[in-house]
Amino acid sequence: MLPDVFNATLLTSLRFHRMKHPRLAIVVILLALAVIGQAEPTCTCCVAPPAADKVGHPLRGVVVAILPEKSALLVKHEEVPGVMAAMTMLLKVDAPTLAAAKKNTGITATLVKKTDGWWLESVQSAPAP
Repeated sequence: MLPDVFNATLLTSLRFHRMKHPRLAIVVILLALAVIGQAEPTCTCCVAPPAADKVGHPLRGVVVAILPEKSALLVKHEEVPGVMAAMTMLLKVDAPTLAAAKKNTGITATLVKKTDGWWLESVQSAPAP
């Protein structure tokens, strides 16, 4: 089934053709073909498999503050190559990690981008960087 945009464009190009504008009709047809080329495939054989749900990045830093009301830690971390510069930022954690966290403690963890922000997973105590 052709997209509605293509059908409308084809009808328009036919009208131009009847009006003695063949070059314009060709341009309209080419534009319609370009639109079809950008359309999302509807069959499963043409759709790429979904990417991995999450990609983790190693992180090393120090817990600056524990923020239970936000389920997060304020962490001063080293640069995460290819992801972000060294900085102090709020990073979400699960409840057991939040309960075990201690201020001014060095940590290593996996930094993960989720739909609701940056999260730390697999948090372990480590010497401060």
